[in-house]
Amino acid sequence: MNIFEISLNKKILQLWKEIPHVISFIDYLYDIKCDCGGWIRFLIKAYMILYVEGFSGVNVRIKRYYELASRSQKGYAEWIMQYDLWTSQVENEIMRRAENLASKPIISVVMPVFDPNPNMLAEAIKSVLHQVYPNWQLCISDDASTNPEIREILHFYQKIDKRIKIVFRSSNGHISRASNDAVELAGGDYIALLDHDDLLAPDALYWTAEAICRNPQAEIIYSDEDKIDASGKRSEHYFKPDWNYDLMLSQNMISHLGVYKKTLVDQVGRFRPGFEGSQDYDLALRCIEKISSDQIIHIPRVLYHWRQHQQSTSKSIDAKPYALDAARRAIQEHLERININADVDFHPELPYYRVRYHLPKTLPLVSLIIPTRNNHRYLKRCIESILNLTNYQNYEIIIVDNGSDSRDTLMYFSELRDIPGIRILRDPRPFNYSALNNNAVHNVRGSIIGLLNDDVEVLSRGWLSEMVSIVLQPGVGAVGARLLYPNSKDGLQHGGVILGLGGVAGHSHRHCMNQDHGYFGRAKLIQSFSAVTGACLIVEKSTFEHVKGFDENLAVAYNDVDFCLRIRVLGLRIICTPFAELIHHESVSRGIDYTPEKQKRFESETAAMRFRWGNQLENDPAYNPNLGLDTEKFDIAWPPRIEFRTSIGSRNEYA
Repeated sequence: MNIFEISLNKKILQLWKEIPHVISFIDYLYDIKCDCGGWIRFLIKAYMILYVEGFSGVNVRIKRYYELASRSQKGYAEWIMQYDLWTSQVENEIMRRAENLASKPIISVVMPVFDPNPNMLAEAIKSVLHQVYPNWQLCISDDASTNPEIREILHFYQKIDKRIKIVFRSSNGHISRASNDAVELAGGDYIALLDHDDLLAPDALYWTAEAICRNPQAEIIYSDEDKIDASGKRSEHYFKPDWNYDLMLSQNMISHLGVYKKTLVDQVGRFRPGFEGSQDYDLALRCIEKISSDQIIHIPRVLYHWRQHQQSTSKSIDAKPYALDAARRAIQEHLERININADVDFHPELPYYRVRYHLPKTLPLVSLIIPTRNNHRYLKRCIESILNLTNYQNYEIIIVDNGSDSRDTLMYFSELRDIPGIRILRDPRPFNYSALNNNAVHNVRGSIIGLLNDDVEVLSRGWLSEMVSIVLQPGVGAVGARLLYPNSKDGLQHGGVILGLGGVAGHSHRHCMNQDHGYFGRAKLIQSFSAVTGACLIVEKSTFEHVKGFDENLAVAYNDVDFCLRIRVLGLRIICTPFAELIHHESVSRGIDYTPEKQKRFESETAAMRFRWGNQLENDPAYNPNLGLDTEKFDIAWPPRIEFRTSIGSRNEYA
C-alpha cells in the first residue's frame, strides 16, 4: 500500500502530484480540511502506513493532526467540563483573591423587570446573590408588571439581602425608562447590566473588579458570553475580540456582560426612550464618544449566560423586530454626532449592519500597483476586470514588470501602453515583493496606493469605492478586501489576517463557504484586524511613507503582515471589508513554496517575524485566547491561552 491508496478523493490525488514532498503534502491536506470524520479515518490510515514505511518525522506530525481533528469533534460542553467548571476549590480561591484586591469598587447591577417568567427571574436574582465578590448592589426597577407573583418574588429577595434595592413603577414606561429608574438607585462606582431572565457567572463581578484594579482608567468593561436554555445547557459561546470599533458599528459586540462607569452613564444622559430593544447598544455608542479606546477593557471569560426562550432575542431576532431598527438608528446618530458622513443599512444577509461611508466630491487619485512577471493569462484577466467593473472614476494602473521575457506577456504590454491611465514600470531585479512595491510607490501620482497581486480578479463594481471610502476615515491606516478562491468549493481565501495562526499569521475563516457567515457573522462584517493581505490592500501614500513602506528583508512572506503591524503602532486601524470582493488565484505566478531554497527563505522570514513581534503574535486583539491557533475556523482552544477555572488554585495553572 502507498500514499495514493489512502487518499479520500480525486482532489487529494491531484494535490499529491503538485506537492510531492510527503510532510508538506500532509500539512496541506490538514490545511484544506476535509470533513472531520473523513479526516480522522484518513489520519488513522496515514499514521499506520507512514509509521510502517518509516517516513522520518511524519508519524509525529500525523499524530498531532489526528489529535487536532479529534478535538474538533468535541463540543463546548466538554470544553466547559475541562476548563470552565465551577467547583468548590475554584470558589475558595476566587474568594481569597477577592479579599486581597487592592481596591474593591462597588458594582451596581441594574435590572429592569417586566412580567418575566417567575422562575427565571428568581434564578437571575440568585445569580447575583451567589457572586463570590461581595461589593455589589442589585438595583431592580419593576416596570408595572401585571403578574402579582413578580412583586412577591422581588419583596422576598429584598428581605433576604439588604444590598437589593427595588423601585416599583406606577405605570409601564418600557425598558429605557425602567432602566433609568434602576440606575437612579445605584450607589456604586460602576453599573453592570443584567436582563431579568439571564444569569451571571458566579465569578462575574470578581473578574470585573479585578479588571478595574488592573486598569484604573477603565470606563467600559465587557466580557465573553454564551447562551443557556431552561435545562441549564450552555451553548453558542461568543469569545469576543478586544475593543474593535469597526465591528461595533456592525454588531453590538459589547452586549453582555456590559459594565459602565456610573459617572460616564450619567454624563451621556443614561438610556434614551425610543431605542427600546437596542437601548444598551445606543448607550454604548454614546459612551464611547466620550472616552478613548484604552478605557474600554475586554475580559476574555464567559461571565454572562443569555437565556434562550421564545420571547428572547437570544432565540430569534423575530422576537423583537423593532430592536433591529432601533440599533440602526443608534449607529446612524452616533456617526452624525462625530461628524462622519455615512449611511447605515441593514446587512443584506445577517441581523447586523453595514456602514456605507460617503466619498468626497473630488475623488482622490488612486494608484493601483501590480507587480508581475511572465503571467500574461492572469494579468490580462486582472486588468480587464478592473477596467470593466470598477465604478470608481479616478485611478491609474502601474504594472511593475519584474523581468518578463515571454512573448505573450511582452505583446500584452505593447497593447496596454496604448490605454490611458496605464503605465508599465520595468524593474528586473530578483523577485522581492517588498522592494518592487517600495520602488513603485516613488513613481505614483496618486495620494492613495492600491496594492494588487496580478492574480486577483475584481467581482464587485464598487470594490474600490468601498475601500477608498473607508481608508479616508479618521483613524484608519489600511483596508483589505474579501478574496475568494477561484473554485467556489474552496470558499473564502482571505477575510482578514489573524496573528498566531500556524505560528505567525493566517487568514480568518479561510475555506469558509459563501453561505457560511462565519463566527457570529464575522466572515461577512466590516471590522478591524491586525493585518490584511497585500494581495489587495489600500493605503494612503502618506501612511505608506510614514512607516517607510515594506521591509525589504521580508522578500516574500509576511511583509504585508509586518507592514500592517507597523501601521497599527501609529495608532491607526487596519480594516477588512467583505463588500469589496475579488477572486484570488493564489500564488499562481510563483508556485507553492516547497523547494528547499524557498523553505529556507520562508523559515528565515518566519524567524524574523517572531523576533520582531514576539508575544504579540499569540495575543491578537482581533481574536480571543479561548480560540485556537491550529485552524482558521475560530475553533475552541484546547487549552485556552489564559488561566482557566479548572487550573485555579492548582499547580497546573496556565497563564
